[in-house]
Amino acid sequence: MTTSTDALAPSVQRSVADFVTFLETSGENVADGLFAPDAFADLTFPTWRVQVEGGEALVEARRKMHPQKGAVRLEKVVATACGWAVKLEESWEDGGEQWYCREGFIADLDEQGRIVDFTLYCTGDWDEARVAEHARAVTLLRR
Repeated sequence: MTTSTDALAPSVQRSVADFVTFLETSGENVADGLFAPDAFADLTFPTWRVQVEGGEALVEARRKMHPQKGAVRLEKVVATACGWAVKLEESWEDGGEQWYCREGFIADLDEQGRIVDFTLYCTGDWDEARVAEHARAVTLLRR
């Protein structure tokens, strides 16, 4: 189920929408004011952890670590006292194959609605073989 952001504050709605566009375009389309100049990101992957500081550095890191454009399916969006948290799926094509991952982001916004701090928890990238293996082994109760 995709979560509607209609009930959220306009600044949170805008930030989440701009962030999704940033992800889907692999950093090629970054809304003005999405990241504060001194934004910080703490990115956790299954077997690796990376930290990036600075809005421009965050955009460049996305382009280098995940250059493929794709699609995002929001599962849940929650406003927090200082920003938002989202649960989402990303899918993309690379080398003629479909890829998939699930991610959780927590973002803090400044007074201008810019992301000043965000944390990522990622399942890692699943290729078609991994997705098929999972489908054979597990029946999910919810998508």
